[in-house]
Amino acid sequence: MSAALSELDGLRLLDPQAITSIHNRYYPEVYRFAYYRVNDEVTAEDIASDVFMRLLEAVHEGHGPNTNLRGWLISTTSNIVNDYFRKIYNRPGEDHPEMIESDNLLVEDPVDPIALTDAVERSRLIQSAINELTEEQKQVITLRFGNGYSLDETATVMGKNANAIKALQFRALAALRNLIRKDLL
Repeated sequence: MSAALSELDGLRLLDPQAITSIHNRYYPEVYRFAYYRVNDEVTAEDIASDVFMRLLEAVHEGHGPNTNLRGWLISTTSNIVNDYFRKIYNRPGEDHPEMIESDNLLVEDPVDPIALTDAVERSRLIQSAINELTEEQKQVITLRFGNGYSLDETATVMGKNANAIKALQFRALAALRNLIRKDLL
């Protein structure tokens, strides 16, 4: 029996060791995915924690993942991130973590404040452009470049074939370039 199946079997039985193993193995990846999308450590931690709570609830109710645990976790993370953005955009006028410059970024390198300011501005520009992409484009960019997934891994998570992922990535990068150029003009 493969490790993934034994993980899933242990998860279905709500075995504490299996749950701990799954959490330790996948939490960093889920956190990175969330952080890349929301650009806020605390929010990314909250989202990652929520993903694992939903996993346990789904398994308890008999709706958990059947074969692809990693895909289920990333897909759930993507859904929670989308819900997060829907909520904050429905409350205009409030400050949101991804729109506020982090204070610790300003003091990390007091030697070269110009380079640091440029890096912060470049990061904001890229994050702003990513937020204007379609949900599928955001997901492919996040998986491929934020989490370092291969084409095949991305295809599995997104339920598409590798050629479709290549095309989606190509369109996403072209759209991203255009959005960044537009912001620079």
